[in-house]
Amino acid sequence: MITRHISVVAYDPGWVAAFQKIRTEIASALGSLALSIEHVGSTSVPGLAAKPVIDIDVVIENAGVFAQVCDHLSTVGYSHVGDQDIPGREVFKYLEKPHLMKHHLYVCARDSVELKRHLAFRDYLRAHPEAVSEYSRIKVEGARLFPDDIDAYILHKTPFIQGLLKIIMPLEK
Repeated sequence: MITRHISVVAYDPGWVAAFQKIRTEIASALGSLALSIEHVGSTSVPGLAAKPVIDIDVVIENAGVFAQVCDHLSTVGYSHVGDQDIPGREVFKYLEKPHLMKHHLYVCARDSVELKRHLAFRDYLRAHPEAVSEYSRIKVEGARLFPDDIDAYILHKTPFIQGLLKIIMPLEK
């Protein structure tokens, strides 16, 4: 993985509006192809420290509409780059979107395990402030310990994430 400086900052309520702005652009391109457009990841959880990057899951019916989704997203500057070794989550990149906050865009079928994991993790954190405090502490610590090593930062967070997922999705892999 490419090494880059890791910056974890305090929660910013402006992330909600930033997501809405991105969502509006994506929704206008996809229309009814998108069943929903979900704000996921750390910036979607009030009070959670995060890297200032919005994570978005576009939910589609199934793989049968994926080619159309790719075509429509390309009209607003996104290109499909595969699943990046995470089945059930297709990744889209963009080159220039200075009018929008930095973001990661994923497309998932509505029955995707990865989508269910993202939503369950987000919803659990939104309902459990003590977990938000602990996860924030771990993320800030990881950024301090590994400021230029994204792989080590991710490994630092992994035990917390896996432990939480075992609680909220005990039957999923």
